[in-house]
Amino acid sequence: MSKFGELIDLNIPVLLDFYTEWNEDSKTMNPVLREVAASMGNKVKVIKIDVDKNSQLAEALRVKTLPTLMIYKSGEMKWRQSGEQDAATLVGILKEYV
Repeated sequence: MSKFGELIDLNIPVLLDFYTEWNEDSKTMNPVLREVAASMGNKVKVIKIDVDKNSQLAEALRVKTLPTLMIYKSGEMKWRQSGEQDAATLVGILKEYV
């Protein structure tokens, strides 16, 4: 958990994608997240978290639906949404926190 605290305690927005390899909706988010990362550059950090390998963290954050996306900045959750999102929507939300 302390490593997670370090990840989200950045002064730039951190977009977390909670996913699994076997979930189809999670798979469709891969190109979207690449587009978001390319569009935002070093203004944000995009991190994928495999729920199967990080079940305690997913449970602590009450991740029930995949994919679940969260935006943190300076250790504070700013936004959370479950299900697929498009790149334009995510970029627009991230820009609010840059």
